[in-house]
Amino acid sequence: MRTLSIVVPCFNEEECLPALHQRLTAAARAAVGEDYEIVLVNDGSRDGSWAIMSGLAADDAHLLAVNLSRNHGHQLALTAGLDLCSGDTILIIDADLQDPPELLPAMLETMRAQNADVVYGVRRSRAGETAFKRATAHGFYRLLSRATEVDIPLDAGDFRLMSRRALDALLAMPEQARFIRGMVAWIGFRQVPFAYDRAERLAGETKYPLAKMVRFAFDALTGFSSAPLKLASHVGIGLSIGSVLLILYIAYAWLSGMSIQGWTSLMLIVVIIGAVQMFVLGLMGEYIGRLYNESKRRPLYIVQEVAGGGEARDPRLGYVADPTANSDKPGGKGTRPIK
Repeated sequence: MRTLSIVVPCFNEEECLPALHQRLTAAARAAVGEDYEIVLVNDGSRDGSWAIMSGLAADDAHLLAVNLSRNHGHQLALTAGLDLCSGDTILIIDADLQDPPELLPAMLETMRAQNADVVYGVRRSRAGETAFKRATAHGFYRLLSRATEVDIPLDAGDFRLMSRRALDALLAMPEQARFIRGMVAWIGFRQVPFAYDRAERLAGETKYPLAKMVRFAFDALTGFSSAPLKLASHVGIGLSIGSVLLILYIAYAWLSGMSIQGWTSLMLIVVIIGAVQMFVLGLMGEYIGRLYNESKRRPLYIVQEVAGGGEARDPRLGYVADPTANSDKPGGKGTRPIK
């Protein structure tokens, strides 16, 4: 068991990895001396990230490199690193170095001084981001705060320091669609903010384009709030009341002998009602789809290979393949052909 683990999910980060390793090593040594580990998780990168990670692990006994079998997504790659790390205290940080590793000693001091289980970074400023990105992030956090039943901190990402007992509580939550910052808020314990200025990405491009941001936001809303379903039911009630009023008006017009005109307006009402119905069905389908995925109880991630790190790791939420296992019966570890 190490004093400190630093967990970093990586996807196509070959340009950042050397500087990342250097700065993480310096920060860890300044904070806890030599009793630390760095866990780099390769999330199906298509560049040379894994080759660089393997090389770094061969030269550094403090480094554990984990290669997932495919691209599982940021939150599941982070879950794999958290599941396989062994530290008493765990730092979560992204590979782009927008969150400065040099803040680690100050975050540890805050955790000790306030007897906290979680110290989460709160962004005072966001360098290198467009006005659109800042505006959408600002709106997303506030919408999420209003819609969810859990008090999720504003302007806080995954950059945080956690105690082992907080991490163990997090790893007891096996759901597939993971929104880790919300899950950490849900577990409770004492959690304190740590304000900092977010830097510009060191190199490369963002791994969260607009489409992924929208998907991530929808996962957060549906994973921690029933507000979309409540909205759908409220809209349905409103349309039902409107339909009853419309029926009463049509009956009155027919009984009074007035001709009913307005084909265009009638068709408009039909189209609007149909669109709202499809929207409600889509929301219900999203929640039903989540239930379907959870019912399959698949491992959250699959590790193809591991480099460095010394002792074997026992996963709780995933599957670590053994490339040399010889299994001739169902349920074994499987075999890998040797050329």
